[in-house]
Amino acid sequence: MAGDRKPSEWMIAVGRYSSLAFLIPVATLVGYGIGYWLDGYFGTRFLTPLFLILGIAAALTNLIRAVNKETPE
Repeated sequence: MAGDRKPSEWMIAVGRYSSLAFLIPVATLVGYGIGYWLDGYFGTRFLTPLFLILGIAAALTNLIRAVNKETPE
């Protein structure tokens, strides 16, 4: 049966690395969105760049963790 086959190694790698490709833009947009919303709520102008930088830092931290997990020591 076709449903009994296990995914090959390259399919697993494609899935893993494509999720990393979405990690950076999504985390950046979430950080920007939170900062934009908070700036509108509080009437400030400094929270958008702050949360944008925090979103980028979170994305890079998760990217480094994922790469370190994949590489053998």
